[in-house]
Amino acid sequence: MLKSLSIRNFVLIDRLNIEFEDGFSVMTGETGAGKSIILGALALVLGQRVDSKSIQAHAEKCVVEALFDLSAYRLEEFFSSHDLEYDARNCILRRELHRSGKSRAFVNDTPASLSVIKSLGDRLIDIHSQHQNLLLADTHFQLNVVDVMSQTGPLLKTYGETYNRYLSLSAQLTALVEKAAKEKEEEDYLRFQFEELKTAHLAENEQTELEQEWDTLTHAEEIKLALYKVTSLLNGDEQGAVRMVKESASAMAGLEACFPKAVEYAERLRSACIDLNDLSSEMETLKEDIEYNPERMEWVNSRLNTLYSLQQKHHVSSVGELMACRDAFDGQLQLIDSYEEEIASLTEQQAEVYRHLTAQAAEISAMRKKAAGSVEQPLVQRMMQLGMTNTRFKIEFADKPRPSADGMDEIAFLFSANRNEPLKPVAQTASGGEISRLMLCVKAMIAGFAALPTIIFDEIDTGTSGDIADRMAGIMQELGQRMQVIAITHLPQIAARGRVQYFVYKQDTDERTYTRIRRLDEAERVHEIARMLSGATLTDASVANAKELLNGSIK
Repeated sequence: MLKSLSIRNFVLIDRLNIEFEDGFSVMTGETGAGKSIILGALALVLGQRVDSKSIQAHAEKCVVEALFDLSAYRLEEFFSSHDLEYDARNCILRRELHRSGKSRAFVNDTPASLSVIKSLGDRLIDIHSQHQNLLLADTHFQLNVVDVMSQTGPLLKTYGETYNRYLSLSAQLTALVEKAAKEKEEEDYLRFQFEELKTAHLAENEQTELEQEWDTLTHAEEIKLALYKVTSLLNGDEQGAVRMVKESASAMAGLEACFPKAVEYAERLRSACIDLNDLSSEMETLKEDIEYNPERMEWVNSRLNTLYSLQQKHHVSSVGELMACRDAFDGQLQLIDSYEEEIASLTEQQAEVYRHLTAQAAEISAMRKKAAGSVEQPLVQRMMQLGMTNTRFKIEFADKPRPSADGMDEIAFLFSANRNEPLKPVAQTASGGEISRLMLCVKAMIAGFAALPTIIFDEIDTGTSGDIADRMAGIMQELGQRMQVIAITHLPQIAARGRVQYFVYKQDTDERTYTRIRRLDEAERVHEIARMLSGATLTDASVANAKELLNGSIK
């Protein structure tokens, strides 16, 4: 429950401290006194976004601090999972809003993100403002009401994980199909490029070898002539180098007996003679091999032109790079060929997840329908207690064409307040006062399921008065026996039912106007309720009536 609220420098509030009680309390005051400002400050500390204009003009920051008793609500796991200190009796939420726009949030003096504060706040307080009555016509809100009453939370969490998996697979499948279709359009082009490079029978060093061969073929006569000259010089009959070195070796060998060094020189000359003779033989063979071959020249030229053309086409400068292009095309074609298998695999996975998804959705739907059936009649009975004796109410279900994040159920609250009037969606048939009463009954029914520590009703009594207002107060008072209930009201019938009454008012000073709040004692309560009954001018009758309301209503 909410134990206290401290507000500094927020809108018309310079400094305000409120201590709250358990059970049913009420908050009253003139229109414009600042009740909504107090709610706004509470919403701020619970994680709602507020701009820096809410800070008082003379201040650099505003601070709102709320103290809660969480001992009955088993929130240890939430605190543990968010690495927050857990103090069941004194849990402090604090929010600081700076003029610069910077905002800071704390849980028990530990900094926390706004999303964590908001998530915790949703577990602590339900603030029902006037505009929330309009939510009763919203199908998402209606579905949430049914889910709260059917306790589908754990199953919905599992369903949500399956649904996200299904969405992920669907997105992957769609992307793969689109990619496959796009690349399928390019398949013929890719296959042509690949086949062209494949049939070229590329080899790593071929271009270098062909270029060298081309140089040789184009200079065949020049080479042949040079080789002929070399062989003649080496092996000429009379002046050939081989003959002359051989004779030199023989002459040196004749000196071996009288000139010891001649042995070494003779050996070297014989070795040189052998080398020159071998070289002459190779030149002779090479000379015969070299010849002008127009047909070979034409083939080499054609092959080089093919390689040069392919390199230019694919913007590369070597056969190695052409081979890399060929392999890349081959890889792309293999990938295209594999798409069909991948698509089939993903389709099968998606179908399997879809089966699990629809099975979980069916289980959720069964729980919702069971809960709806057990809710309709008790809700009608509550509405009858509020003076709507001809009320009929039904929760209608329809199947969605495909799964969504919250299942496969379409929910509609059908309502009729008058005899023989057909059931219609709430938005089409209920008046403002009827919606207020219906919303109160719905909130009363789901309060036990939601297990919220606190619920705040901000003028939920709009459009009602007299006996109906008294009966609405009775429902809120009944709720107050199970949880903390705070009602902001302008109706004396409701104000009189509260165990505690707070009065919100404006106070003028020389500098500015401030919003104040105080807890009323018994005498002040009589005075305030009498004012609510008769207006600014109190009468003996209104005072007596106020005392009667208080004496008969407080339980």
